[in-house]
This record gives sequence, structure tokens and C-alpha cells, in this order.
Amino acid sequence: MDKTAIYPGTFDPITNGHLDVLERACKIFDHVIVTLAVNSSKTPLFTSAERKDMIREATSHLPNVTVDTIDGLLIDYCVNAGALSIVRGLRQVSDFEYEFQMALMNRKIQPEISTVFLMPSDKYTFLNSTIIRELARLGANVSEFVPPSVLSRLNEKFPRR
Repeated sequence: MDKTAIYPGTFDPITNGHLDVLERACKIFDHVIVTLAVNSSKTPLFTSAERKDMIREATSHLPNVTVDTIDGLLIDYCVNAGALSIVRGLRQVSDFEYEFQMALMNRKIQPEISTVFLMPSDKYTFLNSTIIRELARLGANVSEFVPPSVLSRLNEKFPRR
């Protein structure tokens, strides 16, 4: 049986921290579907199409990764995709409370689907997309935190001073 996992997020934009978690997941699962969440309470910098393109470009070296969009309950998507697990990255203790709550709720709805928490490398524990967007907006060099294709798109949105 193919072990499929879902790695959900808004990925606005995808960072090297996201990729680190994804690469770890690819060693555990046969297939990982990166699902781009549409969150009506957020106003993303990049469109869904732009984010999907950036994720595809950043994961082109991972043959067992596909990218999709989700607009609904993650747990329903998992069932429809035949996924056994949800992958979530934990950077800091502060991430745990929210992620733990979501994992318990998902388990309540679909007990057969497990949430797997993976920690990124130490060098990415402080990274998140919000920080990257703000640094780029203020003209900082974020090249060590994002894939090259993301960097070029950030530079298009925020020309460096």
C-alpha cells in the first residue's frame, strides 16, 4: 500500500524551512501532496497560482511530491486522496499548542489519519513566511532563507533599494 501524506499550508511564500520539513517527509512517505490552503482570513502576497508555481519549482528535485490546492476541510481532502497522515512542521514550542489542538480535532473527525510532527533543521527554527515577506519588503537580503525562484519573485514584488 502506498503511504501518502499531506503537507498543508499557505506557503506565502515557501521557505527553506518548509522545504527542509518536506524533504524529511519524503524520506518517510512514498508520496507527499503539498496542499496549498486557501484561507479566507488571510490576504496573501502571492496568488494561489504563483504559490503553486513556486512550490513546484522548489520541489522539482523531489520525485514523490505533487502540489494541489485545497478549499475545504483538510481531513476530507486526506480521505479523498487516500492519505494516512498529515505532516506538520514544528519550529518552536509556541507552534505546538495550536498544532496539537488541530491534530486532536482531525483525529476526532477521522481517527485513522495521523498527524506527524517534523522539526526543521536548527538553522530554520526561526523562519516563517511572514518574517520573509517583511524582510523582503524592507529590502533585506533573504537569499539564504528561500529557494532561488522564490527570491526572484520576492525581488519582483519588492525591488531592492
